[in-house]
Amino acid sequence: MEKVRIGFIGVGGIAEYHLKTLQQIEDAVITAVCDMNGDRAREIAETFGAETYETVEELLDAGVIDALYICTPPFAREGIEEAAAARGIHLLSEKPIGLEMEAVRRKDQMIRESGIINSSGYCLRYLDTVQKAKEYLADKQIDMVLAYRIGGMPEVSWWRKMDLSGGQLVEQSTHQMDLIRYLAGEFDYVQANYEQRHIQRLHPEATVYDVGIVSFGLRSGALGTISNTSLSRHMGRGDVEFFGRDFYVSISGLTLRIVDDNQDVTITSEMDFYLEQNRAFVAAVKSGQQDLVLGDFSEAAATLEATLAANESAVAKKTIYLAAE
Repeated sequence: MEKVRIGFIGVGGIAEYHLKTLQQIEDAVITAVCDMNGDRAREIAETFGAETYETVEELLDAGVIDALYICTPPFAREGIEEAAAARGIHLLSEKPIGLEMEAVRRKDQMIRESGIINSSGYCLRYLDTVQKAKEYLADKQIDMVLAYRIGGMPEVSWWRKMDLSGGQLVEQSTHQMDLIRYLAGEFDYVQANYEQRHIQRLHPEATVYDVGIVSFGLRSGALGTISNTSLSRHMGRGDVEFFGRDFYVSISGLTLRIVDDNQDVTITSEMDFYLEQNRAFVAAVKSGQQDLVLGDFSEAAATLEATLAANESAVAKKTIYLAAE
């Protein structure tokens, strides 16, 4: 194919990041958009030179796309991935990819059986700093992991409902959970405690927590915690720290720090990770090389499973073990 023709289902804020970076990729062209907000769809279509479609089926059947970006909220994903896979349309599905594991596993199986190129929204994997950390940690025994996602709350009503967003760990802190999996290995068990401390003063209808602590064990034997809050107005943090007897590695936003007996090095990335993610996906579609993608749908499913297990733990007040593959 001369250029990869790309369509979008859902053209909210996260989609706009993708759209702007795709414009910088010579091998990509944006051809189609669909959104339940018709005015927004028309605005985006005009800005990026695409056609608008009223329904998912109309877009998929129009014959104008090779690849599809799904950027709808997690509660609005029913049947979209399956429909794309059935038509042989390559797929990037933004995180989180769903809210119910049985449905996500069915999607994953169909995507794998279809043979389409598939990717997910775990853009931080594409940072050069993350790749340096992965290389450094490859032969290290990680003993403890500390992670944080601290900040404010998105101003969209669906985010405040657990049954629509899954809460902060599923919807935001999933990036830190994914980095833990990517750099330190699979989760063995999780134990979570969630509380509503302030949110109902502002939004009495809210069912999400605004403070959460998750303790976990990895299959390697390492232990860790991830601390989450969406009520912090004056401080933000999105870090993962790895501790071993002879080293310390920290990923804090775009900054990597590595400390051991021979070095204390700090590197700050200048990468646009959305651009790198989209460049890799377009190249994979054009060449047919799935291995250019650093986080496929199956990887996203494994990260989702860990976050949903934490939600289950918080409700059940018990440790939840994740099944070994």
